Amino acid sequence: MRLSRLSLPAFLLCAAALAASAQLPNLDNNYARDPGQPIDQSYTDHIKKYTTDPSFVSPLVDYLPASKTVPTPAKVLGDVSGAPDFLPYAEDVYKYFRMLEAASPRVKVFTIGHSEEGREQIAVAIGDADLLKNADANKARLAQLADPRTINFDDAKARTLIDQSVPVYYITGTIHSPETGAPTALMELAYRLAVDDSPYIKYIRSHMIVLITPVVEVDGRDRMVDIYKWHKANPGKDYPRLLYWGHYVAHDNNRDAMGMTLDLTRNILNTYIDWHATVLHDLHESVPFLYDNTVGDGPYNAWVDPTLTDEWAELGWNNIAQMQSFGMPGVFTHGDFDTWSPGYLMFLAAMHNGISRLYETFGNGGADTEKRILRPEEYSRTWYRQNPPWPIVNWSQRDNNNYEQTALLTTISYFSHNTRHFLENYYQKSKRSIQKPTLEGPAAYIITNDEAHANRNVELLKSLARQHVEVQQLSAAATVNVPGEKRDDKLKPQTFPAGSLVVRMDQPFSRIADALLDRQYWAPDDPQKHPYDDTGWSFSELFNLKVARISDPAILKAEMKPLTDAASISGKVSGSGSVVAINNTGQTTLLSVLYKVKGANVQIAEKGFDADGKHFNPGSLLITNAPDDQLAKALHDLALDGVRMSATPQTPLHGMQAPRIAFMHTWLATQTEGWWRYAFDTAGVPFDYISTQTAGRIDDLHSKYDVIIFAPVARASASDIINGMPMWNNPMPWKKSDLTPNLEVGGDSTDDTRPGLGYDGLAHLKKFVEDGGLLITCEDTAQFAIDAGLAPGVSVASSADARIVGSVLNTTFVNKDNPVAFGYDGNLPVMSASGMAFNIANTVGRSGGRTLMDPYSERPTGRGTLEDNDEPIAHKAVEAEPLQKQKPWEAKNLNEEQMRNNPSVIPAQYRPDVILRFTDAKTLLLSGLLDKAGSIAERAVVVDAHLGQGNVLLFGNNPVYRGETIGTYGLVFNAILNHDHMGKAPVTDEKK
Repeated sequence: MRLSRLSLPAFLLCAAALAASAQLPNLDNNYARDPGQPIDQSYTDHIKKYTTDPSFVSPLVDYLPASKTVPTPAKVLGDVSGAPDFLPYAEDVYKYFRMLEAASPRVKVFTIGHSEEGREQIAVAIGDADLLKNADANKARLAQLADPRTINFDDAKARTLIDQSVPVYYITGTIHSPETGAPTALMELAYRLAVDDSPYIKYIRSHMIVLITPVVEVDGRDRMVDIYKWHKANPGKDYPRLLYWGHYVAHDNNRDAMGMTLDLTRNILNTYIDWHATVLHDLHESVPFLYDNTVGDGPYNAWVDPTLTDEWAELGWNNIAQMQSFGMPGVFTHGDFDTWSPGYLMFLAAMHNGISRLYETFGNGGADTEKRILRPEEYSRTWYRQNPPWPIVNWSQRDNNNYEQTALLTTISYFSHNTRHFLENYYQKSKRSIQKPTLEGPAAYIITNDEAHANRNVELLKSLARQHVEVQQLSAAATVNVPGEKRDDKLKPQTFPAGSLVVRMDQPFSRIADALLDRQYWAPDDPQKHPYDDTGWSFSELFNLKVARISDPAILKAEMKPLTDAASISGKVSGSGSVVAINNTGQTTLLSVLYKVKGANVQIAEKGFDADGKHFNPGSLLITNAPDDQLAKALHDLALDGVRMSATPQTPLHGMQAPRIAFMHTWLATQTEGWWRYAFDTAGVPFDYISTQTAGRIDDLHSKYDVIIFAPVARASASDIINGMPMWNNPMPWKKSDLTPNLEVGGDSTDDTRPGLGYDGLAHLKKFVEDGGLLITCEDTAQFAIDAGLAPGVSVASSADARIVGSVLNTTFVNKDNPVAFGYDGNLPVMSASGMAFNIANTVGRSGGRTLMDPYSERPTGRGTLEDNDEPIAHKAVEAEPLQKQKPWEAKNLNEEQMRNNPSVIPAQYRPDVILRFTDAKTLLLSGLLDKAGSIAERAVVVDAHLGQGNVLLFGNNPVYRGETIGTYGLVFNAILNHDHMGKAPVTDEKK
């Protein structure tokens, strides 16, 4: 709670609350039942039976109307929605909705796509039969409001369209698989909307279409039901964690609204756009008893339309006021959830001119009725939570369903009485998005489109296309004014060549394009001290592209044409000859060539070279003996340009076979490594998927694999990774069975998830590296490698008082000769979760004894200046050993005295090499939050450690993260391409 912020914003919120109180329901009127409609007494009795306290249910949902023709959820569930001890699979949920569709003309079911594992996602439309019959015509009218260019910005025509249209309110449930209540709540809600003849529900049906996707993460839902079934079949035992939700990621599936990598995100946005919905309302479970975070806390996202923030306040405070009028405790809004990041599923609406909303309803992670003991911060009374939840509560899934349905019914009832208001806002927001260049700017973004960036440009264009953003390409060169390097510099003209990519801001979805391509700045002294997620995400930086933000509206008059096929800008072969060269420019798909062009001879250039008037960087590929058609298709699919030449250039080369890769995961958590698996699958790079337990059973890992990738676990310690979970209770399996048919991802399974890598596994991993293998680690697994002795001379640097929360930071290359750096030039933006960096040393272990001073930082006290030597009195001065002060990323040099008879000294060929480091404090922040930059400035970020004949690559940044860090993918792929040529420091005279 931050009472110091209660000034103007709080006043506005209080005003919104007063406005909401004016809409408080009169139960005799607003929510009166139809006295002539019978109720389903048995179903109603069970609602009462499973509700643990009368205050946990409202008059809206304490009964169920009866129908002779329309089945209730009990037809499929065998009991009422929210009944204890049972969770339905997604297929069962869908079965019910299709039964509802068959029985009622007020319900239509649509397939909206499938998951990565092939499971169906659906959307269910509910409204009067005439509305659904004419849904396509309604969509067409809403499409014109969504894109005012189609009506020439004619407000009069827009008003006519608004009069003829009804809005669509889109509700989504269970994106987070352990949050289990939404599917059954939405089944019963759909029945009520289709059957109940209460005047307020009839009004809803006739004035809007409610669209429902009951299960967003369908893969994870089925796995969660498996886990719950195992739990019920094994009473009193610990049950397995839900280690996998979707095929790739777990909780982060609700952080994909920027990268749009997951099928579920794409399917939801495509549905939202297809229906031109006004609202996207996502249902979650965590906070007691119902937190409507529609209002949220600051800072608000800097790219949303201000009307949206007004709508958040209007809907949020009204919803809470109505809920509290029923006497339901623990309902509140505002909270401390900042509304900064656009990565959440609900924010798809906010960035596409709609209204984003989200509920957090209390849940038990299953259908058990449980005694719950809340933390003080959960039940405390604050200015925005005057009716807090109870400190101790007996909570059921039916309680959860009661709260969710009551909140939804009250809010869509309010919405149905204000449809014109919200449709007018929808039109105005869409209109202002197109008018953005003249209202607030910018006018456009121009993306340099040259060979060095083409491959990554394609990835950016794919992301923008998934956001339904329009992209143009200059047909002729265009000159516009651009800002100078410093804030006060005058504008200067710059000419952009034909072929440059232009993202115009005079389009309906300019806001998402602006939010993704712009930079972000989170002030260190912002009153919000606990950012909920990443504070920076600039795709211009993270994709390592040259992007210019253009305020000059003259760019909009330049000659350009729509670019509809991202693949058209790359993937071509030019020239003639039998050798095809592919220049290494940090592409995301260079490694993929080895797997796509089978039987070809592939060599890698160890040095840069010039051929046929063109420069090729170190790490470039030279391909011979590849069938022309196969190679052409591969390069097109991989967005790689090739150049044919008559002969192999005279430059150092080494041959390369497709590396044998293993992804090693723990049974502790799998989410963060899932983003890595996604990147490799998307690039077409195959791998074996093994667990740490598997590594513990294979004593010769190098006979099977050249590269082992140990991607981040999620704040796991070395002890966690080696020891796993406590072994004192029962085994917890993760495997397919008749009881749990969905518990397998990537072909891996185990009879017991508790054991970790073990010390045998650690020994096997060490032997793998010593035998010549490459182990790639990142963040917590890099810490593990250091703590386990796999990275001699490397330690994690203290970040001291630096403060970084998911920020884009600037780095520069220290060793461009290391193959990891091949194809890169200049600085490289990286995503840093917390500023992790490394120190390196020429010794292992720690030296003991008391240190009175650091001789490398200053001279002893005595005569002269800092640059002079002291001259003791009464005897001849002896020249001291020159002191060499190292840079923050360097190891301290050792003199003869320090090396004499010192077994801790690392032989020169095994000393770690720094590849990438942070820049200085002044230039370090590119996007997001950074406080006390000096504490991490110039520290090493990527280090190549040597052990035996192999290498351990350590990343302090996460180079493969949420489908957003395309610019650093190449670091990982370069390492794999050159896994047996990573190199070691040359052997030197230790006495030199």
